[in-house]
Amino acid sequence: MEIPYKIYLNEDEIPKQWYNVRADMKNKPAPLLNPGTLQPMTAQELEQVFCADLVKQELDNDTPYFDIPEEIYQFYKMYRPSPLVRAYFLEKALDTPAKIYYKFEGNNTSGSHKLNSAIAQAYYAKKQGLKGVTTETGAGQWGTALSMACAFFDLDCKVYMVKCSYEQKPFRREVMRTYGASVTPSPSNETEVGKKILAEFPGTTGSLGCAISEAVEKAVSSEGYRYVLGSVLAQVVLHQSIIGLETKTALDKYGIKPDIIIGCAGGGSNLGGLIAPFMGEKLRGEADYRVIAVEPASCPSFTRGKYAYDFCDTGMVCPLAKMYTLGSGFIPAANHAGGLRYHGMSSILSQLYDDGLMEAVSVEQTAVFDAAQKFARVEGILPAPESSHAIRAAVDEALKCKETGEEKTIVFGLTGTGYFDMYAYQRFNDGEMTDRIPTDAELAESLSKLPKV
Repeated sequence: MEIPYKIYLNEDEIPKQWYNVRADMKNKPAPLLNPGTLQPMTAQELEQVFCADLVKQELDNDTPYFDIPEEIYQFYKMYRPSPLVRAYFLEKALDTPAKIYYKFEGNNTSGSHKLNSAIAQAYYAKKQGLKGVTTETGAGQWGTALSMACAFFDLDCKVYMVKCSYEQKPFRREVMRTYGASVTPSPSNETEVGKKILAEFPGTTGSLGCAISEAVEKAVSSEGYRYVLGSVLAQVVLHQSIIGLETKTALDKYGIKPDIIIGCAGGGSNLGGLIAPFMGEKLRGEADYRVIAVEPASCPSFTRGKYAYDFCDTGMVCPLAKMYTLGSGFIPAANHAGGLRYHGMSSILSQLYDDGLMEAVSVEQTAVFDAAQKFARVEGILPAPESSHAIRAAVDEALKCKETGEEKTIVFGLTGTGYFDMYAYQRFNDGEMTDRIPTDAELAESLSKLPKV
């Protein structure tokens, strides 16, 4: 059967439920802990920071499916279903017998998959009667998506943007402001934790961990506000499962079974969403897949981190999560262009990785942009730096197939576009991009400060 270049689903094939992979996990993710008592966080405690309905989703390890509210479903129809694309031209360029597919999540104004969860979290905030929400953003995709979602529901949106991204990506910042969000470079002097971080790390270019601390402080100190997060949390992986559910439906239409599923990994939102239904089959013993998480060598939480309880933020104001971490004080090199600059990984993905159900690789930045450039030239899409980590690994796996002659089917997530990342592309094209890999001593120093749990 000839596979079309783009496999589109019909509007009525958009999933009407999110899938909760935790329901099929034999070993459930470890609970979030109160850093003061070291006891599991209760719903009442979490509701001081997060929306009540989102807390219910966060703590539910057993319900396999959650209905998508009608308001969210109607919003999804503006840009979903997203296409599953057969990368014929990339296959030809690589001269590989492998069959390569990518799920493209860049067909919306925010430019990425982040809108899938942003609209859900904004909806629950509006339903609760809140004035607004606070958040952090790294590369800017999450902040852009949330500003769009808040504009749709007439909510105030306060964004703390990692300082190096704030400076490198002014146009991403201006999209957020166009949608009505206020954007502050982090760390800042707006919050007590920001001042503390600046005092301890003068001249720091920031990190997601820093920005999270500021956003949480702002939320808990502002009446009528709650904090929302674009990755890491179980609720976000739940919302992003729509990516994997659509992908599986499209593949099943043509009787395609992937051998390898690849996603970039920073906090875990897109990877967790892409692999969710496939991992569910694997957990239930119905099918088997190779699942590969691809992370930057500059921030290698899976491949060089430790599986332990750690703070989710640099300012140590958030709950403790058990995850693969580099230490909450770890601040990745500012020269890394991707938004995958978070010190830890989703507790769900961390548990799956620790159980041997998925694997991880780290890739260097120059190799990532080399793959991004090759992909753009043959497939006609300028990929986001984050997505390009997955492209790098997909290309490497396809080249292995060329060596062995195996006709494997590879699926990867193309999380978004890179049109606001031209500073990074310029540095690559000018030969100025470098690879900054933390030393063992640097990681050991950071990991030595893990909380004693």
